[in-house]
Amino acid sequence: MTSSSWAGAGKSQDELMLKDECILVDEHDNIRGHANKHSCHRFVPEQPQGQLHRAFSVFLFDESNRLLIQQRAKDKITFPSVWTNTCCSHPLFGQQPEEVDKPEQVADATVPGIKHAAVRKLQHELGIPPQQLPLSSFRFLTRLHYCAADTHTWGPQAEWGEHEVDYVLFIRAPVTLAPNPEEVDGVRYVTPKELQEMMHPSSGLLWSPWFRIIAEKWLQTWWADLEGVLKGGHQDLGTVHHIL
Repeated sequence: MTSSSWAGAGKSQDELMLKDECILVDEHDNIRGHANKHSCHRFVPEQPQGQLHRAFSVFLFDESNRLLIQQRAKDKITFPSVWTNTCCSHPLFGQQPEEVDKPEQVADATVPGIKHAAVRKLQHELGIPPQQLPLSSFRFLTRLHYCAADTHTWGPQAEWGEHEVDYVLFIRAPVTLAPNPEEVDGVRYVTPKELQEMMHPSSGLLWSPWFRIIAEKWLQTWWADLEGVLKGGHQDLGTVHHIL
């Protein structure tokens, strides 16, 4: 696998906000340009919902079909300390290998750019070696368009949030973990029952808005038929689900 040209290892959250260039899209996921992460995630009067951009959410399962979840680091600028799926981040403009997928690559489910970005961030956040994550093992299921201001962290007039077209990826792979404390405060493999208990309001745990949407709308069905998902089932490639 070709190594990534991204040079963000060791940089602070603030530095990455200014360095990384997200892919701007419209509500139908048509590319319209690029902008840095800082600009994309600012919810201010001139752009009250930030700038809509591409993202991805990886759901990684072990050989016992347990899902790896993470708690985002307390120093993250958006949604710090919340629990979420294995890895959530952005494909970037100007990277090698290329992370900007063309419409035909979305339509045929290959999405090599999204997958390259996922491998890059799984290494950066969780220390998973790229050789343990062959692109062919990822399955692209669907896209979710959502918008969420981070009012828990920044208050009712939050100036930070997420506004994304989120590509959902599943993968099952035996991996080694070395979480990056700049990115991750905790990791855990869970069964469906354990996740249900963790997400119950009585647990007191916080969860990312994108993960809550996916968990409530699709995850139970997909997880129950993980074998089918990994063989190419349950794909909805032509739809961008708008949940706003």
